[in-house]
Amino acid sequence: MAILNEISEQLQEGKAKVVKQLVAQAVEEGFSAKQILEEGLLHGMGIIGNKFKNNEVFVPEVLVAARAMNMGVEVLKPLLAEAGIKATGRVVLGTVQGDLHDIGKNLVRLMMEGKGLEVIDLGTDVSPEMFVQAAIEHNSQVICCSALLTTTMGSIKDVISAMKAAGVRDTVKIMVGGAPITQTFCDQIGADCYMPDATSAALAAVELCKAS
Repeated sequence: MAILNEISEQLQEGKAKVVKQLVAQAVEEGFSAKQILEEGLLHGMGIIGNKFKNNEVFVPEVLVAARAMNMGVEVLKPLLAEAGIKATGRVVLGTVQGDLHDIGKNLVRLMMEGKGLEVIDLGTDVSPEMFVQAAIEHNSQVICCSALLTTTMGSIKDVISAMKAAGVRDTVKIMVGGAPITQTFCDQIGADCYMPDATSAALAAVELCKAS
């Protein structure tokens, strides 16, 4: 178990090469890919997520920790596939049409991946049709829309309309976030979930995926 703790600690320090070596070593020592993923990599990323939420670490620390986690996951991917272990859920993520901001969206993606979710990141300036098409294509349980401008908030309503038109509104949840977004706005447009920060969004996405 000591090696799993070390994986978690080195990940929190952002030591990507060390994490990769430790993951390979843990595999050799007979730990299952699932155990290494959950008790080493995801455990460490979860701690980083909580620290980020509490302003104990900041964006640069999150980015280097995520890079370390990704290097560890690369080692495990073939083993996880062999064991038939799937992601805890699948999420389509993007910044809405007309909006080119991506820092918040990228943080949300990192936190969601840190919770074991598979994230299909569509980038910025994403049309309502692209969100819906990706959700259908990838069989996603959740669409996450980010809007950083008051002028682009309305685009989220268009995403919901596109979901209804495609007949997936009842099967796919929609989560919203971004600086100008509020719970009131979320309720007004009929979205399923609003979260004020990346860590909360990741936790909520896991719950939405479980419930679907």
